[in-house]
Formats: sequence, structure tokens, C-alpha cells
Amino acid sequence: MFKTQVTNLSEDEILIHLSLGRITFLNSWEKNILFKKLDSSNTLAIHSIEDIENLVGRKLSKRVIWDGKENLRMAKLALHYCRQLNIQIIVNFQSDYPEILRQIADPPYLLFCRGDVSLLKGRNISVVGTRRLSPAGKTAARQFAYNAVVDGKNIVSGLANGADGFAHQGAIDAYFDYLEKGIDASKLGKTIAVIPSSIDEIVPGTHKKMAAQILQSGGLIISEYEPKMGMATWHFVGRNRIIAGLSSATLVVEAPAGSGALITADFALENGRDVFFHEAAFGENAEQISALVKNELQAEHALGKVSKYKMENTPEKYLEAGAPVIKDYKDFCKALTELPGERSMPDIPVQGTLFD
Repeated sequence: MFKTQVTNLSEDEILIHLSLGRITFLNSWEKNILFKKLDSSNTLAIHSIEDIENLVGRKLSKRVIWDGKENLRMAKLALHYCRQLNIQIIVNFQSDYPEILRQIADPPYLLFCRGDVSLLKGRNISVVGTRRLSPAGKTAARQFAYNAVVDGKNIVSGLANGADGFAHQGAIDAYFDYLEKGIDASKLGKTIAVIPSSIDEIVPGTHKKMAAQILQSGGLIISEYEPKMGMATWHFVGRNRIIAGLSSATLVVEAPAGSGALITADFALENGRDVFFHEAAFGENAEQISALVKNELQAEHALGKVSKYKMENTPEKYLEAGAPVIKDYKDFCKALTELPGERSMPDIPVQGTLFD
């Protein structure tokens, strides 16, 4: 049965939300304002740019392109595909929407979901890292995730190659290991994949089997992009803010200078979340990869292809700011009980953890 998770809204109200979700020149708060001032999806469709500016109280860029009738047509098509593919829709003012994500600077207006949406409000840990992962990093990502879900935590990552994939696989492996051994897996955590593509497309395509296993093991796949929506390069950064926003803590497994995982770490810190680094990030193999990436970035920077910030955004910068380094999941849990900066201080026992 098709579920939109918008049970108290009419179909036309759902169409309004889908129409608003497609507008890229408004933020989530402005979309909420606009929704309260609209009486139908057709009303939005006939609004001009000037009408929208007046309703949200902001002058929009002259480069903004708006075709309300086409936008409504695409919203109707999106609703059709959501019904056809049994994709759930959650709007950011609903009770099903995770409060921790609602608190970030620019929360997604809509979440399109496949799987168990209750995981959005679970005890979530984000695990991220480079695609060019060392052997030690692969083991670290998988084992950390495996142990975390055994302890009842959910692992959030981006389904990318490298650290993301190994983290998801660790969570999946724990579930199937329990099934194979005849052990009750109901208390296990699960894994949440936040994808940069539309909800009906898996990127990279080589992870389609993994995506299926995430759902088979009781996990969740989410996107802020409706079915059949095309990909854009900025979707990857948008995906990173959701990964960081869903969790109280983010673990960076390995991340050479300029890595997208460090963008996720930035989002986490900007929203008052804890950031940890795995010791694998500073192993010999990881350092070799980092040196190679550094040389590549320097060459690209000389050609004006990358910014100085990207070149200088390194794990060491976060360590200097006090980010703890952990060696495994057990050590991560211990670090959660410590006062800020205590990793460079004598051990002081502190009761309680972030997830209590």
C-alpha cells in the first residue's frame, strides 16, 4: 500500500509540498512560509516570481527561472512515481521528520524514503571517509560499523565507494551473520544510506546490490530528490549535510586533504555535533595516499582548478582544534564519556554517554 507519511494532508496539499520541494531558489524555511499562504497547488502554479518574492519577503536573483505550470506538472509526475514505487514522503514539519535534522542550518524540505523510516529517529552514528581507502581503512570502517550495530546503533553513510561502502557492508554483515547463526537480530542497529541521486536511482551503479541488502536487512535509503530527478554536482555536498545532520557524532575513517568527508566533518561541527577520527587515517598507507592527493591538489591549485581552502583542509586541522582520535568502536564509546580535550589530558572517569 502506498504511504506518503503525510496522512493528515489531502492529495492537493501533497502536490503543493512536491511543487515546493522542486524549487531550488528557496530555502526550507521559505518553503514553509509559502505553504501556509497557498490554498492549492494551482495557486502556486500561477504565481509569478514577484508574487513569490512578496510572499517570502525576499528579493530573488534575476537569474532565477520559474515556470509554475511546468513545476506542477513535474510534481504530479513525481507523485505518480512515488505511488508506483511505494516511496514514502516526509515533510520537514511532520512528527516523522527527525528533530536532529530539523535543527541544521538548511534542513531538507522533503525526504524521500525506502525502508524503515523509524531509523531516522534512532541512535545514529555517521561514518565517512575517502573513496581511496587504504586496506587498514577498509577494515576499520567495516569493523566499526559491525560493532556499532551489534550495540544497537545505526550507521549513516553515503553509499559511495570507499569508506561509505565498507561501513554499510559492516552493518549488513552483522545482520546476516546473526541470521545465519540463528540469533535474534531484532535488537541490532541498521544502516541508513543517504544518496545524492533521486530516490529511485543508485549512485554508483555498482552498489545496487548493496542498496538491496540495506533494505533486506531492515535499513533505510533516503534522498531529498524526487524520483527521476537528474543529478547535479552540488547534490553531493547537499548529501553530506544530511549525513552529518542525522547523527550526534561523525567518524572520519580516512580523509586526505580536500576530501568530501571533511566537508561532512565541517557540517557536523557547524551544527554542534562531535567529530572523531579513526587512527587508520594516520597509518602508513593512509599517509601515502594523502601525500599523493596533496601533490595532485597542489598541481590543480597552481592551474586555478581548486581553492586554497580545499588544499589546506586536512585531518590535522581538526586534530589541532581538538578532534579526538579513536582506535575502534569500544574506544569511540569511551571517548564519548570524556570531557572535550581529555584525549590529551590524564584519564578522568566521567559517567554517561552521548546516547544516554
